[in-house]
Amino acid sequence: MMDASPERPGAFFALIGRRHTLLGALAVAALAGTGCNGALGPRTVTLSLEQMQDKVAARFPRRYPLAGLAELNLQAPRLSLRPEQNRLNVVMALEATGAVLRRAHTGSLDVDFGLRFEPGDQTLRATDLQVRALQIDGLPPPVAQVLGGLGPALAQQALREVVLYPLQPRDLAAMERLGVQPGRITVTARGLEIELIPRAQT
Repeated sequence: MMDASPERPGAFFALIGRRHTLLGALAVAALAGTGCNGALGPRTVTLSLEQMQDKVAARFPRRYPLAGLAELNLQAPRLSLRPEQNRLNVVMALEATGAVLRRAHTGSLDVDFGLRFEPGDQTLRATDLQVRALQIDGLPPPVAQVLGGLGPALAQQALREVVLYPLQPRDLAAMERLGVQPGRITVTARGLEIELIPRAQT
């Protein structure tokens, strides 16, 4: 298994708003029915693509070894929404170097993923990663075939169970008071729409 970074594997997509915390969004959604018809329908809060992109870019560049064959330097991902598939997409420019390569090669990694809420640690996470393409320009065909086969492993190492947003203590306290918790997550043309549902009784 590749050791990508000394950072905790969940730290990739932390989304903390510059002025407006999720607490404010949750309170507005729960008390005023943002994006819905109040008490008669599901309450939701939306995280925009711009919010996510800003926080993703702050985590890069990052380096990942590939089975001792090469090292990839991944640049800041470009995020896009795929509402028709209820998924997100990231495309990362990369540079490949290493002993088996005579010079540096550029390319890109293209990955789709779904989303889920993890109640165990109160985080919004990426899941079900699918590599659309790992392209490294100018490689000899045998080397390109070997490195291309490592694409899924690279995506898993870089993005597996990505933390999109860790709920803060004040967010959890607000949801506790309001009696709600995150439910279904839907990718829309506006961003991530997170449904707030009644908290399960224990």
